[in-house]
Amino acid sequence: MIGEFVTAGLILVLGYAYPALQCFKSMEKNRVEIQELRFWCQYWIIVAILTILEKVGDVLVSWIPIYGELKLALFIFLWYPKTKGSGFIYESMLRPYVRKHELDIERSLLEFRDRAWNLAIYFWENCTELGSTKILQFFQSAAAQSTNITPPIEAH
Repeated sequence: MIGEFVTAGLILVLGYAYPALQCFKSMEKNRVEIQELRFWCQYWIIVAILTILEKVGDVLVSWIPIYGELKLALFIFLWYPKTKGSGFIYESMLRPYVRKHELDIERSLLEFRDRAWNLAIYFWENCTELGSTKILQFFQSAAAQSTNITPPIEAH
C-alpha cells in the first residue's frame, strides 16, 4: 500500500510536474514561434497540471453531479480552436504564476527528485536483498522437500 502511494507520487512529480516545468522553461526560453507547436505545448503543460491536481483533489470533488461531463467540457475548451482555452489559461493565469514562483517551484521539484532517487535506491537495495533471501529460502525448501519424497513402489 505504501509502495503504491510512493509510486503514484513519483509518477505525478517525475512523470508530469517536472516535465511540464521543463517544457514551460523551454518554451519561454526559446520563445517558440510556431503557433501550433506553442498551442499544443501550452495544452500539454495545462493537462499535466490538471492531472496532478486531479490525483490529489479528485476524491474531494468527484462526487459533484456531472463532474465527469464538466471535466470533459474543460478539456474540449482547452483544445478547441475557436475557444483557444489553452492559450487563455496559459497566458492569463499559468505564465504569470510560474514566472513569479519559478525558482521556488524548480527548487522544490529538484529536492523532491533527489529525495525520490534516494528513496528508490533504498527500496531497490532492500528489495533485492529481501528478494535474494526469499529466493534462496525457496530453493532450500524445495531441495529439502525433494529429499523427503520417497519414490513410488513399482508393482510387477
